Amino acid sequence: MARLEPGMARIRIKDLSLRTYIGINEDEIRNKQDILVNITLLYPAADAVQINDINHALNYRTITKEIIKYVEENRFALLERLTQDVLDIVMKYEQVRYAEVEIDKPHALRFSESVSITLTANRAA
Repeated sequence: MARLEPGMARIRIKDLSLRTYIGINEDEIRNKQDILVNITLLYPAADAVQINDINHALNYRTITKEIIKYVEENRFALLERLTQDVLDIVMKYEQVRYAEVEIDKPHALRFSESVSITLTANRAA
């Protein structure tokens, strides 16, 4: 994970529970499944801290709403693709310097709680 430097904020969106079409077998293609999305992002928050106004902060609600809409309205064969698409949405926001997206597919394997994929991205300051 990226180092937290002075003035940087770490936002964590934990266990965002969504339903989408994910997988390659017939049952997965036909039926929506639960997924869990976890996102960590870093952004420079000095202005937000000083000014105390949403216009100077990274609006994580806006990002989350965009992710929900995208995930629930699309189909994905692979968890890797879904994870990359969510990471791309997060990195669209210029304030984001670093992001990590992990998506869990509960009960994807017999005898396991879940399978997850994690992808990261950086932006130069």
